[in-house]
Amino acid sequence: MREMLSMIVVLTVLTAVSGGLLAAVKVKTEPRIEEQVLKFQKAPAIKAIFADATNDPIKERFNVKAEDTELQVFPSTLADGIKAVAFEAKGTGFGGPIGLMVGVNLDTDEIIAVRVTTHAETPGIGSRAKEDLSFVGQFAGMSMASNFGTKGQGGDIDAMSGATVTSVGVSQAAVAAQNLYKKLKPEIVKQMN
Repeated sequence: MREMLSMIVVLTVLTAVSGGLLAAVKVKTEPRIEEQVLKFQKAPAIKAIFADATNDPIKERFNVKAEDTELQVFPSTLADGIKAVAFEAKGTGFGGPIGLMVGVNLDTDEIIAVRVTTHAETPGIGSRAKEDLSFVGQFAGMSMASNFGTKGQGGDIDAMSGATVTSVGVSQAAVAAQNLYKKLKPEIVKQMN
């Protein structure tokens, strides 16, 4: 009995120390990880979407929150004076989560462009969602009220040949962006003014 109690105490101490160390490492590395994700995943997508921006959307980014939803928003003023925002939404592909950066014209609620930021899709097949601009180019000019499903699901988007699950994942991310935009647009507009 005494041996069992001493084992429980030792295991409890080891677990507490290990948990504390892991928490400290997470707290210390989290800002650096966020910075790297911004620099190498989000920033290239934002620069591609807002190629003619007259401001720096990355430096001017802000967070909006409504109810239980929080979103990082990248505001932009385009060369023709259009006010726009970009934000990321997620879908689920064959290999896991797919991040989709969506740029939206605030006046017309039309998509300027979208770019895939993150994915774990099969190289050469599902990974084409990030590389093949003809696929993501289908979203440009669409209203945020459009049906972003693939044509196989009754939507307006042509799926990539051989990568149907990835195409559906990107469409899911676009639908998630649509829902986030509807919910948070008033807060976004308030922050932009």
